[in-house]
Amino acid sequence: MAANGVSSGLIVSFGEMLIDFVPTVSGVSLAEAPGFLKAPGGAPANVAIAVTRLGGKSAFVGKLGDDEFGHMLAGILKQNGVQADGINFDKGARTALAFVTLRADGEREFMFYRNPSADMLLTPDELNLEVIRSAKVFHYGSISLIVEPCRSAHLKAMEVAKEAGALLSYDPNLRLPLWPSAEEARKQIKSIWDKADVIKVSDVELEFLTGSDKIDDESAMSLWHPNLKLLLVTLGDKGCNYYTKNFHGGVEAFHVKTVDTTGAGDSFVGALLTKIVDDQSILEDEARLKEVLRFACACGAITTTKKGAIPALPTESEALTLLKGGA
Repeated sequence: MAANGVSSGLIVSFGEMLIDFVPTVSGVSLAEAPGFLKAPGGAPANVAIAVTRLGGKSAFVGKLGDDEFGHMLAGILKQNGVQADGINFDKGARTALAFVTLRADGEREFMFYRNPSADMLLTPDELNLEVIRSAKVFHYGSISLIVEPCRSAHLKAMEVAKEAGALLSYDPNLRLPLWPSAEEARKQIKSIWDKADVIKVSDVELEFLTGSDKIDDESAMSLWHPNLKLLLVTLGDKGCNYYTKNFHGGVEAFHVKTVDTTGAGDSFVGALLTKIVDDQSILEDEARLKEVLRFACACGAITTTKKGAIPALPTESEALTLLKGGA
């Protein structure tokens, strides 16, 4: 199937899926918002849908509340062609909610309702190991590391995927309000650092993890570990920098009219993973890697032109149109 450019390897995303409540009016505080629209979210779930939107194969592993919102989210995954055999429902806990306000500058502020939410209660025994073992790429974040039992489930899932030969992809996706402290966040995010084959951090996360306000090669390379195949630093509207064992460089961003940055990083990751899942040799070929990263940047850019993450995730033809236009 890969011959016609459609990826056939399975990309499994692990972690949280939740509902973002977004104010009907941009640029106001949560208290001032006259009303809210519900938008499905959660970075690992966004990545799973980003993959299928681009013609790839993905599955989502996580736990939702056995409530209307949980079943709605599972339905959205299925509608988008994401395999849902790895989803559990919790009878006693609710699906997580996040109230997200878009400041006037397009950046976001979060207030979370999780005490505890269903995703935090996934246990190692509940994991669908068959789905995890069939992953060519296993992708995860750090929110699932915050509390037990989900943390143990996360560690077991990574171990099972690695043993089965999957490429491990890590996007820490820092959400400081969810952690007990910044120190704990830094410690736990780094606790699984050396296991990942591909790591994507944003410029803000780079500063947070290194404790330096410099976003340069030296700062990025301080996060390098010997098993890493690719380190990416996304720079918002300035594109991204890439680092491998043998080469490093940058790819410029596309200039678009940004409405909402939600999901842009997830779209970027989904695009990258879709392009490398069947051919990991791309990670060792700078010209081909740059081409893939240009495509991923185009996908990220398109995602910022509409409100919400999932509705804004592009198809391959939309990304190619932007690439051809070079805008």
